[in-house]
Amino acid sequence: MPTSFEYAVIRVVPRVEREEFLNAGVILFSLESRFLKALVQLDEKRLWVLHPAVDLVSLRDHLAAFEKVCRGAEDAGPIARLSQRERFHWLVAPRSTMIQVSPVHAGLCENPEQTLEQLFGRLVLPPQV
Repeated sequence: MPTSFEYAVIRVVPRVEREEFLNAGVILFSLESRFLKALVQLDEKRLWVLHPAVDLVSLRDHLAAFEKVCRGAEDAGPIARLSQRERFHWLVAPRSTMIQVSPVHAGLCENPEQTLEQLFGRLVLPPQV
C-alpha cells in the first residue's frame, strides 16, 4: 500500500549573493514508514567552477551532518535526539547560508528507500550521456 512522503533537495550555494546552486543531496521523510534518510554527494569539480576558493573540508562536514542528524547519530548533537518529524522539519527549515534546501515536496510511494535513491539519481547525480 502506498505511503505518503516528503522530500527536499540539499543545495550548495557557494556565493549566496549570486543565487547559483549545485544540488548535493536529498532528504526523504515518511512518517507512516518511520523513515528519515539523506543521501549526499558533492560534485567538487562542478562546485569548483562556481567558486574555486570554497572550503571543501568544512562543506563536506556540514553535508555529512545532514546524514548524521537523519540517522539520529550519537555525535550529531541535540538535534539528532529529536523525533524524526522534528529532525526533518529542522533540516528543511529555510536558511540563507552556503547550504540550503529546496521547498518541500510530497508524494506517495511503495518503498521510501527506493524512492530516495530514484530522486537522488534524478536530482543530484550528473546525467549519464
